[in-house]
Parts: sequence; C-alpha cells; structure tokens
Amino acid sequence: MSIRIRLTLWYVSLLAIILITFSVAFYSVLQYSLTSEVDRSLQERANQVLVGIQALNTPSSIQRFGVIRLPELDVFSSRSIYIQIADESGNVVKRSPNLMGRDLPIDRQVLSAIAAQQPIIENVTVGSVEMRLYTAPLVSSGGAVFGFVQVGNPVGEIQATLRRVLLFLVSGATISLVLATLGGVWLVYLSLRPIERITETANQIVSAEDLKQRLPVPPTDDELARLSRTINRMLERLDNFFQAQVRLSADVSHELRTPLTIIRGNVDILRRMGDSPTTREEALNAIESALNRMARLVSDLLLLSQADAGMMLKMKPVDLDGVILDVFQQAHALRNGVELKLGHADPARVYGDEDRLKQLLINLMENAIKHTPKGGSVTLSVYRSENSVRISVADTGAGISSEHLPHIFDRFYRVKGQRVRGSGLGLAIAKWIAEAHHGTLTAESEPGLGSTFTLTLPLLKEDENNQRQKADLENPL
Repeated sequence: MSIRIRLTLWYVSLLAIILITFSVAFYSVLQYSLTSEVDRSLQERANQVLVGIQALNTPSSIQRFGVIRLPELDVFSSRSIYIQIADESGNVVKRSPNLMGRDLPIDRQVLSAIAAQQPIIENVTVGSVEMRLYTAPLVSSGGAVFGFVQVGNPVGEIQATLRRVLLFLVSGATISLVLATLGGVWLVYLSLRPIERITETANQIVSAEDLKQRLPVPPTDDELARLSRTINRMLERLDNFFQAQVRLSADVSHELRTPLTIIRGNVDILRRMGDSPTTREEALNAIESALNRMARLVSDLLLLSQADAGMMLKMKPVDLDGVILDVFQQAHALRNGVELKLGHADPARVYGDEDRLKQLLINLMENAIKHTPKGGSVTLSVYRSENSVRISVADTGAGISSEHLPHIFDRFYRVKGQRVRGSGLGLAIAKWIAEAHHGTLTAESEPGLGSTFTLTLPLLKEDENNQRQKADLENPL
C-alpha cells in the first residue's frame, strides 16, 4: 500500500472518528435536553393540580362537605397535556376533557410508587400515541395517600425532531467524509509531489551517473526543502569525493609512470651496455632512486588511506623538547647547503602520537629545505601560551603566491613551474596528523620573502596529564 493511500485512510479515519463522536454526543445531549424539558413541564403541571386541590380542600371545607372536591381539569390541560386523577386504589375519579373518555394507564409499578409516596415518570402508549407520563401522589394533611394525579404529554414531536436531527447528522457526516476523502487525496498528492520530483531527479542522477545534477529545492522552508538541501550537500560531497578519486588515480598513474620509465630505461641500458662498471653503477643507482621514490609514494598513499579509514593513533603524553631535538637533528641530513636554526623553544607537553608528530615536523622541515635555495635558512621554533603550543617552521625560500596558498594541503597539488617537485602528499599527511591531534596547520607566505608553517596543538595541563596516566594504568594496551 502506497504512502498516499495510507495517509488518506488515516486522515479520513481520524475525521470519521471525530464526526461520529461529535454526532453521538450532540444527539445524546439534545435528547436529554428535550426529555428533561418535557419532564419539568409535566412536574410543574402536576404541582399546579396539587395546589388547586389543596386550595379547594381546606380542613374546614372537608369537615363541612365531608368529601374531597376536585378542580376542573380543563383549566390545567391543553392540546398536548393530558391530566387524570385516581384514588389510592387506582380508580379514575376525574380526567381532562381532551382524553375523550380514555384512561391513562395505571399499572402495579405506579401503585407501588404511590403507596411509597414517590412520584414516578415513564413512557407509555395510549392507543397509538406514545407519551411521557408523570404520576405524583396526593397526600392529606395527616400524611395519608388518598389518590394520585397523572399528567401526560405526547412525545411524537420530540421524536420527530430527534429523527430530523439524526438524519441531518448522518447525511452531513457522510457528505463530509466523501468531501474529505476527495480533498485528502488532492492534498496528499500536492504534499507528496515534491517527493516524486526528488525521486525522479535522483533516478536521473543514478541512471546518468551525473553527480553534478542537484535536486529541486521547494521555495517553502519546510521539511522537504531541508531534505532537498541536505541531499544536495550530500551529492556535492560525493561529487567532490568522486572527483578526488579520479584525480588520485590520475596523479598516482602519473607519479608511478616516471619512476617506471626510469627503471625500464635503465634496464635496457644494462642489457645493452652492462659490461661497463660505470654504466652499471649509474643504472643501478637510478633504479634504486626510482624504487625509493615509488616506495615513498606507496607508503604515503597507504598512510592516507588508513587515515581515511579512521586509523587510531597511539596517544600518550609527549614532551615536545625531545621531539623538536630529534627532528632538528634528522633535518641536518637533508639541509643541502641550507642553514638550520633552532629559534625560540618553550618547554611544552601535549597529548599525542610521538612518531606521527615527528613525521609531521620532518615533512615540514623537508618541504622548507627543498624550497629554500643554498645560503638560505630554515628556523624551527616553539611558543607556549596558556592553553596551546605553536610550532613554526619558517624558511627564506621563494614563497608561495596567494592563488596557490589555499590549495597547498590538497593531495597531489603542486605549483606549476616550481624549482623542486615532490609527490604532493607530504603536506596533506601533515595536515591530517595535525587534525588527528585536535590541532591546526596553517601556512603564511609572501613571494620572494619565504613561508611560515605553524602547527598549533592543545597544551596538556597537569590535571589532564594525571587523569590520562591513571587511565593508561587502568587500561593497559
């Protein structure tokens, strides 16, 4: 069953329950109100008869005449009010003229109620007329029952009114449900139409394999509009990821083609001129250099792949003094005529992976040395603040233009025409390591004046250090 049908059924069912509940409540209240009004009218008319009897039968008049006199009932009766007076045994002694000789029914239930001096009201049928009958006892001043008065009122008009109201409620509810069903189908169609457009567009994107397409966003800021915007953002990220994968495949192919070409060429040289020791040594060195380049590329790609898969770092408290010293010493093997300086060095402790932090800083130092000409300098500095520590690597190289600066941390991004070429992965790895340590890696540069890369890490405070050491002791690897 489709969502459209389910929504329509739910909507119509809910409306039906509301209409039925309202109709039953309204009909019951109306019936109770009309019946109560008739009962009140009968009681008032019976009380009037009782007052009339009391007015004609004072103690002196009863003693004088020896009988109880009854008032003329046509004074109290009307076209729809019937009155009858009977003695305590149930014998009718007087009736209103509109009864035309007929008696109002007297049964055992009435006699039992009168004997108990309790009024009673009931529905009875006189001939073909159904009426509401109220019976009240006549009690003497001494407390003895000497008869009772009955007042009846036909309920035909009330029943006719109730039938008309019931017909109106049933027909109105039926018409309302039919209109609600038609309107519900139309409203559900209008409500779900944007979802159908989203589905059609999504099918087009899947069938055409075109992630550049975007879903239409409704002009209303409702749930469907927010859903469309969310899916569009997801498509944008998927498109960016897909394009990154395409670029990655192309870049990897390009990077591997050069060393493979070098290896193939030198293998040919060895086959043709392998007898010369000098030629053999040069070819083997070239092959080894190409293999080393391929090994570094594959290692970097593996590391980034593990990072994308959520590789966990071996985090622990790390003193940056030892890390900085090791990085500075290892960088001397790469300096190639570039002067290395150790600038400001504040002692600091962070929570991180010592090996990865060394790798990050080595990448920054190697990148700075490669792009600094001989005679230039690279300075490694550490600055500690209240909550963080900044490690900067500043060089006096050619610098980076503003158009390239925002992209230098992208994978395989290289500035065209640069003097030194690399794999384009070192800075991407460095940025990932920084973010894995909840830090940031930024770059500032001016062409001709050099560049400065700054790593900012959260400082490990003493209370945090104690807590982490305690956790490490309780949960050893």
